[in-house]
Amino acid sequence: MIDEFAKDNLHGRLRRDRKALLWKLDGLSEYDARRPLTATGTNLLGLVKHMATVEARYFGEVFGRPSPEGLSRWQDSDGGDQWATEDESRDQITGFYRRTWEHSDATIDELPLDAPGHVPWWPEPAPNTNLFAVMVHVLGESNRHAGHADILREGLDGRTGMRPEHENQIDEEARAAYRAKIERAARSAGPVGGAR
Repeated sequence: MIDEFAKDNLHGRLRRDRKALLWKLDGLSEYDARRPLTATGTNLLGLVKHMATVEARYFGEVFGRPSPEGLSRWQDSDGGDQWATEDESRDQITGFYRRTWEHSDATIDELPLDAPGHVPWWPEPAPNTNLFAVMVHVLGESNRHAGHADILREGLDGRTGMRPEHENQIDEEARAAYRAKIERAARSAGPVGGAR
């Protein structure tokens, strides 16, 4: 009984994070969806592409259920799953993510939480694992990247939140006052810049 509760709970949270990540692309231009927004090149469409690859590997290869998407070998990964090339459309990448959900959901639905899996890219002694551990791991990755997407989107146009129905109208004046209050507290705590 607890296994089904745990599985349903983890799966529900994974579904929530998937939708949140895709929502971060809504209303953006192609450029804003793709452009690097950090010094390391992190971008919104790349986060979606990366999570599609993560799910395809973890809920596919790890359990002997290869993704129908035809991924490159994990050993050959070169970071190409973290950004969209000129030849890849937003629809192709979001479609890949949605098809991956279907494949991942089938793995989750069909296997028990203690189903054995093997993650060859995890160091010893961790490669031999089970569905429960993989679900927790992928949920952590999904949650982490949905958080990254939230911050990136806020930097683009001020929109925040996990779901459209919980998004508040942006009050620029209230935001500026709140940010100024935090800035004053930070400045009063010590000198600007430099080490402690």
